[in-house]
Amino acid sequence: MGRSLSDSGVSSCAFSDCNSDRSDEFSAADSGLLHRHLISCSAEYDDEVVRGLVSHLESPSASLEVQRCAAMEIRLLAKHKQDNRLKIARAGAITPLISLLSHSDPVLQENGVTAILNLSLCDENKDLIAAAGAIKPLISALQAGTSAARENAACALLRLSQIEEHKISIGRSGAIPHLINLLQNGGLRGKKDASTALYSLCSTTENKIRAVQAGAIRPLLDLMADPESGVVEKAAYVLYAIIGVPEGRVAAVEEGGIPVLVDVIEDGRRRQKEIAASSLLLMCEENVRCCDMAAREGVIPPLVGLSQSGSSRAKQKAEALIKLLRQPRAAVGDL
Repeated sequence: MGRSLSDSGVSSCAFSDCNSDRSDEFSAADSGLLHRHLISCSAEYDDEVVRGLVSHLESPSASLEVQRCAAMEIRLLAKHKQDNRLKIARAGAITPLISLLSHSDPVLQENGVTAILNLSLCDENKDLIAAAGAIKPLISALQAGTSAARENAACALLRLSQIEEHKISIGRSGAIPHLINLLQNGGLRGKKDASTALYSLCSTTENKIRAVQAGAIRPLLDLMADPESGVVEKAAYVLYAIIGVPEGRVAAVEEGGIPVLVDVIEDGRRRQKEIAASSLLLMCEENVRCCDMAAREGVIPPLVGLSQSGSSRAKQKAEALIKLLRQPRAAVGDL
């Protein structure tokens, strides 16, 4: 079994809540959407009004524009108010919203994805959303939706993954390769959303192995090696989660992970140094080759510095790694 961050004394503040609803980002020129947003944020909607919006989504005779408006209204209603999220679910909105996730109209799809995300912010709705069959359509939107739909699908999957059984279902349904693709090819927001979702999913051994098989290690190392990526710390924590299984450690070595970790220990920010030292310690504990490679990369001087100036946890990791690297090699096992 792979170790968790808490098992190893590593805690992360790298991941904040993943809520990428962009309804605050309408252009000022789009006065109609802005007006609807302000009304939705301030109004108290009764169940009858919500049921009316749901009926617009379900009606086969409703025009595309009517459906777009209804989906947008539900999305905005669900954004801020917990009571509205419960009302919308009670009104039967979840199933018709899920049907929008694979709609050919990108606006309707994006509003559907984001409405599901906003509804998933309510714990009471998570099981309802998963039971209604949202996971696979969300993965399809993650794969082929608009930029915002892909990001919000990643966030919705993250929210659902906070229930352990959904975490397994999401992994088995094929989300991980598409999250890795978003991690590689998305904008900064997409990279953050993808890394946060991967971090949640990879708390299980099964999903760690899937991430290795899907090629997660290389893009994570690339992001860690680029101080301008904006996600060095997030990528480092996801890497640590994945190398909790032997397959992950092997892949990290094969992909050149040791030089990257040494560079982060030497030049990274405080928490980046700490998680990189934790990862390197995990890789070296049972592997002579890793110890030799780390020593050749010159890791001991920055570890000494970390042991003197890092947090108490970072000092512990650095001291343990220095001790390990200075042991006679015959005393250290190999995989």
